[in-house]
Amino acid sequence: MEIDILLIREVSHTLKRQGLMLTTAESCTGGWVAQVITSVAGSSEWFERGFVAYTNLAKREMLGVSTTTLSRYGAVSEQTARAMAEGALTHSHAQVALAITGIAGPSGGTPEKPVGTVCFAWAAKKREPVTARHLFTGDRESVRRQSVTKALQGLLEYLNV
Repeated sequence: MEIDILLIREVSHTLKRQGLMLTTAESCTGGWVAQVITSVAGSSEWFERGFVAYTNLAKREMLGVSTTTLSRYGAVSEQTARAMAEGALTHSHAQVALAITGIAGPSGGTPEKPVGTVCFAWAAKKREPVTARHLFTGDRESVRRQSVTKALQGLLEYLNV
């Protein structure tokens, strides 16, 4: 299953039309959103940078996610995703951000947060962030791929409100 190129182009057109630059903060997807975005020629017009913050230390150092947020809610939480998106905005020149943190598997799940749990956030300067939590099924690659698609779809919804 490939990431829908039409979805990426729609993201591109929407960001360009609104005059916005995007930054990404990714954990479980390991930079996959940034990779699919930059596969489109001309993406430097609307994609500013991407952060891959896989560990809690990286989330703290690169994005400013607080130790309190990580210990209280965990790395896989809407609160952490929100902090990641806000941190990406703070540490970039972009006006809009998306963040992904989750458990792609095959291990690492708990009863409260089973494998396939992925949390998202979308944020923009001078606008309230939006978060979501989804439970995806399938193997590690499938969970990651579905997360990339959901992140881009959610970004479009966020931008078109």
